[in-house]
Amino acid sequence: MNYEKEMDPLVKEKMKKNLVYVSIFSVVMLFAGFTSAYIVTMGDSFWLKYPLPSGFWISTLCIVLSSLSFILAISSARKDKQGRLKSLMATTLLLGLGFIYFQFKGYNQLIDSGIHPVNNHVIVTDGKYGQYFEVKYKGEFITVDGNKFMINGKELSNEIMEEYQDFMSQFEKTDRQNQLKINNSNNFQLYLDNNPVIIKDKLLFRNDSVAFEYLDELRLSYLAQNVQDKRGDFFVRGEFGKDFKLYFKGKELQYENRILKYKGKILKPNLQIKAAETADAASSFLFLISFLHLLHVLVALLYLVKVSIHSFSGRFSSENNLSLRLAAIFWHFLGLLWIYLLLFLVFIH
Repeated sequence: MNYEKEMDPLVKEKMKKNLVYVSIFSVVMLFAGFTSAYIVTMGDSFWLKYPLPSGFWISTLCIVLSSLSFILAISSARKDKQGRLKSLMATTLLLGLGFIYFQFKGYNQLIDSGIHPVNNHVIVTDGKYGQYFEVKYKGEFITVDGNKFMINGKELSNEIMEEYQDFMSQFEKTDRQNQLKINNSNNFQLYLDNNPVIIKDKLLFRNDSVAFEYLDELRLSYLAQNVQDKRGDFFVRGEFGKDFKLYFKGKELQYENRILKYKGKILKPNLQIKAAETADAASSFLFLISFLHLLHVLVALLYLVKVSIHSFSGRFSSENNLSLRLAAIFWHFLGLLWIYLLLFLVFIH
């Protein structure tokens, strides 16, 4: 006996809606846990803050418009307007795909800005310019301010920066089996511990008789990688205070003369060590929370494809549109959830 067919339609609808509501509740609890963990972790940590990528804002527009088109699609089904229903469901599906596309666009923008989901740090420690190595260009020392490479207080032109990157690229790769083989440069002079590095027979020497050790080459290779990525003191690209900010215990840090300050005072040595060792947990949470939401959208989109196919085959009408309405409930929820997460990231992140 098929009990589902004999069941009262109102009871059947209520049961299916309850299943959707239970799913929504479980998703709410999941994201409540992650956003709470975000706030707790932020408490006494060094926390990186920066504007969200434009891709996230465009994806928000896509999911809002998709909800509007879904509402109109249900209205069309209730009025038995099949042609309008089909076009609106196609629009909803395309906007859903647009949300996913621009989410990934946003991830690429973050990565291009030096922001990564894992193995990420805030402050450059390995290969930090000036710690061991410095470089002169035509007799003048190159200096670093944040992520700017400068000479006499002026940022390097694109032409000189490219020339500098080309010079440093020969130091980029090293291993124990292969020594660096270096070509001299008329414009650049490398310094180690305030002494000019000597190049003889395409090899590096601390002085006339002491060749580079492997550790020297390794440190130099880290610096070369940083120069290639235009990284000075921070992994995030851009200008400190403008393109990104660093917070400690909810207070914005200042950055002057390559030194971080807290409430106008230089960070204590233990906090400087902590800052140097701090992983970029803020970005990890950003990727995790947004990607978890994206996974739910992907699953919902698969069901949306099924619903769209049914709408094109004429299965929905004024008397039969329950699965369409159930899909809409969960889709609207995901849209509202994303808006909440976006606002959370804007005002908290």
